[in-house]
Amino acid sequence: MSLSDHENLGNSVDPGDIVARGQHFIAANADNAAAAAAIREGKEIAAIVRTLGLSENLLAAVEIYPLVRDQIVDIKALENNDLGDLSRIVIDLLQLGGFALPAGWRPGEALAVKQSEALRKMLLAVVSDVRLVLVRIAEQLYRLRQARNASRDVQQAIAAETREIYAALANRLGVWQLKWELEDLAFRYLDPDTYKSIAEALNEKRQEREDFIEQVKSTLQAELAKQGVKAEISGRPKHIYSIWRKMQRKNRGLESLYDIRAVRVLVDDVKDCYAALGAVHNLWSYLPGEFDDYIANPKDNNYQSLHTAVVGPEGKTVEVQIRSHAMHRQAELGVAAHWRYKEGGGSPAAFDQKIRFLRQLLDPSGDAEDLLAQIRDDVFEDRVYAVSPKGDVVELPARATPLDFAYNVHTQVGHRCRGAKVNGRIVPLTYQVQNGDKIEIITGSQSRPSRDWLSPKLGYLAGPRNRAKVRHWFRHQDRDQHQRQGREILDRELSRLNVRDIATDDIARQLKLKNTEALCVSLGAGDLTSSAIATALQHLRGAETPDKIKLRRSAKRKSRTSESIPVSGVGDLLCNFARCCRPVPPEPIVGYITQGRGVSIHRQDCGNFLGLNQRNPERIIQVDWGESESATYPVDLTLHAYDRSGLIRDISTVLADEHANVIDLSSHTDKKTMQTVMDISIEIQDLPTLSTAITRLEQLSNVVSVRRKA
Repeated sequence: MSLSDHENLGNSVDPGDIVARGQHFIAANADNAAAAAAIREGKEIAAIVRTLGLSENLLAAVEIYPLVRDQIVDIKALENNDLGDLSRIVIDLLQLGGFALPAGWRPGEALAVKQSEALRKMLLAVVSDVRLVLVRIAEQLYRLRQARNASRDVQQAIAAETREIYAALANRLGVWQLKWELEDLAFRYLDPDTYKSIAEALNEKRQEREDFIEQVKSTLQAELAKQGVKAEISGRPKHIYSIWRKMQRKNRGLESLYDIRAVRVLVDDVKDCYAALGAVHNLWSYLPGEFDDYIANPKDNNYQSLHTAVVGPEGKTVEVQIRSHAMHRQAELGVAAHWRYKEGGGSPAAFDQKIRFLRQLLDPSGDAEDLLAQIRDDVFEDRVYAVSPKGDVVELPARATPLDFAYNVHTQVGHRCRGAKVNGRIVPLTYQVQNGDKIEIITGSQSRPSRDWLSPKLGYLAGPRNRAKVRHWFRHQDRDQHQRQGREILDRELSRLNVRDIATDDIARQLKLKNTEALCVSLGAGDLTSSAIATALQHLRGAETPDKIKLRRSAKRKSRTSESIPVSGVGDLLCNFARCCRPVPPEPIVGYITQGRGVSIHRQDCGNFLGLNQRNPERIIQVDWGESESATYPVDLTLHAYDRSGLIRDISTVLADEHANVIDLSSHTDKKTMQTVMDISIEIQDLPTLSTAITRLEQLSNVVSVRRKA
């Protein structure tokens, strides 16, 4: 039933007549103690929500609701008394009242945050008239009040439910006058000793604190009037639970809190904000360090206000907040809503927007019917909430199916899903879950997902995360194929980087995998990319990126002093990289003293160096890479491609993007393959950068292969 339906009760009958009939119906059924108790409860709940601006029709239904809930009267009796419109409201209230924390739940269990949040959202989602949620909150407050003489277990159970669901819901809806009493009573039942100690520390009754606030308001109102500032002033003493929360959050004692008593001043514009601030400081001395100008420096969520703490009448501290009406509307209905600040966290943007809509709907001054027409069909379109056989609430994406529900419960439940029951009836796996559906999954003994589940068009799974779980299962089944594909990727990467001296098992262990087989499977399945291999090689050979080479004589020549020589040469000793292998850090290197050309730096596995070592071992010196973050090193590449216009330009662009400096480039045509072969000499920083550059070059149009020269 929609809000407009509720508000337009009795189009054919005068609404006042419906209320009168409702009162007559209640009186006619007050024939025993149970009925009298239910009627009394209905009247007290109605009294709680009457101040929130609900219509008389809704209040009449609220008074009847406990009679139907307690099965004192049948819902059909309302229709027989021409009260069918009220019966629809009562039915919605009965549905809303059926949701609670699962039996046996205790604070501190894993359910506390996730489950209670889902329940709060469900309370908003299952009824189309959000004002009925206020009735449920008021009913919870009534139960809290009546629990004063109940057993400790009963008190704690209802208090935990209140704190986790209803107080937070009242907070999000901005129903502050209900929120503070819900929180205080729940705190009193859950932690009576702390509650009592704070109450005693305040050393004054609540009425005395409220009288103090009235004194501050009247004094400040008179001062503002003198200065010609039009203002609305509101305020109340901070309630005990809020005091305790702030003591915990700031790790302070009660004597260090300056906002136990607070007033809020609403003015017309920014100029009046600062005028009001001057009036406050003229009346009372302010506390140093307790002034915040969030108008000149708004918070990240665009919250704007002036905050100051002063020593007010009787030497008692009081916090004063000053803001314009526009700032107040932003704080109450915008992204800076008070509930976000209090609960200390974020929430999905879509749900934030719904809360703003709903709070505007609760504003008696707004045009609720027009607003509802806008949001009736799409306020909660992005999420649905289903119930498991154990009573747990599961949040699902829009258009979710029982199969989505199964995967949200557990991945293996989804893999073994064979069918589903919704509200006790067998349904196809493509059935779209509705809010409040009770879902039971029928499972088999073996995991047997279907490839049809991966197709969004077939409608088996609405959630991309759940489709990813199915894909992962099939990847695991295709292990042999993935292993073959991964082996090809690994060999190709090692070949194009011209790396032959590192064991593939070492690469696998560097990537936190068991062995080469696991590495190949991960590469073939797409869990790892080829660039990860170059990164692993970099770590295996050392993570430093140098621009110097440290020369050390071999062990046979210890008498010579080791010294560091820049790559470009130090003093008269020239140092250069051998063109035959072009080593790149952190590849192991070695030096060979040439005749007339200084020291030539080779890779340790270079074929030319191995021949030189056999012929002239006395010319071999040990060298290491030095330390630097900006050095570059020459590398020779061979690129095969089919020639086209702009090919060289594209190659140069890729290399420039990877900060590779082109030293030399030559090309010729291979007549056998009819391909252009380019020899490119570049300067590169390290192996991962080289790998990325080669990969991007291979992705260019018409490029067949790119390899590092041996």
